[in-house]
Amino acid sequence: MIAVLLIAVVILSSVLTAHYVGLLHSNPNPKQPKQADSTRTVATIGEHVITQQDLEDQLLHKYGREMLERMIDQYVVRREAEAQGVLVSDSEVQQEILRMQQGYDSENAFWESMKEQLGLTQEELTADIENRLLAEKMAIRGIQVSDAEVDAYLQAHEDEFRPRIMLKLQQIVSASREQAQKAAAELAKGADFGQVARDRSLDDATRDSGGDLGWVEEGDPFVPSAVMKAAKQLKKGEVSKPVEWEGQYVLVKVQDRKEQAKGTPQEIREQVRKDIALSQAPPIKQTVGRLREKWKVQVPDGF
Repeated sequence: MIAVLLIAVVILSSVLTAHYVGLLHSNPNPKQPKQADSTRTVATIGEHVITQQDLEDQLLHKYGREMLERMIDQYVVRREAEAQGVLVSDSEVQQEILRMQQGYDSENAFWESMKEQLGLTQEELTADIENRLLAEKMAIRGIQVSDAEVDAYLQAHEDEFRPRIMLKLQQIVSASREQAQKAAAELAKGADFGQVARDRSLDDATRDSGGDLGWVEEGDPFVPSAVMKAAKQLKKGEVSKPVEWEGQYVLVKVQDRKEQAKGTPQEIREQVRKDIALSQAPPIKQTVGRLREKWKVQVPDGF
């Protein structure tokens, strides 16, 4: 529980940082906000009272420096970007979001996963992506990557940029060939695959969901090789014959299949150009350190 609380606080600090830096970006000299009542009680334990001020003091003591560092880094990057006329367009942010969404069942599934894993809303994650892209642009500013370098990289990594074949799979796992054949016979009579999986499958991880394995990339190493080999040969809606794997027998069904491009040719070239430039640039932390010096960042001793 303590670990979960610590993670939650760190995530909260990141979100608050992005929000505060956004306010600074829109108004470098904001007015002091109205102070909340620091004596307000936020918890009681018997006769012991924890006030809002107690909580703020603890958060500042434990995480204040980390939050301050993040605020400074984001602010100096934005100040320098404004001075140099460097921008991150909405289309660049959306393109990066689309790249991150690859492998998820849907756009909603992606945002829900980000909320569950990172604790970030769509707006907060979008702002985080914009900040990261802006920092990358500042790091590679002035680095030129030729078309010949891009061509050479694409040729050397041809497989990396081929469209991905995605399969949506279901499975029924049986202890013997005979049991697998009985399940297959039920399916042949028109039984629903998901219901047969719930009734018969031995796989605890997928049985309750009707054997659903979700969307997987063709060749996914987490799917047994024999099962994947059988699935690749199936058309949408088809079910394999029993496939032996480590003493068990698997019936696999391809619910759906799709081809997922990794972008247009021009988008792929620009992504490769940026990746090459980043590999040649100083680390982003070093770039930010230089900007801290330029913008004369000072932090009082003892904070």
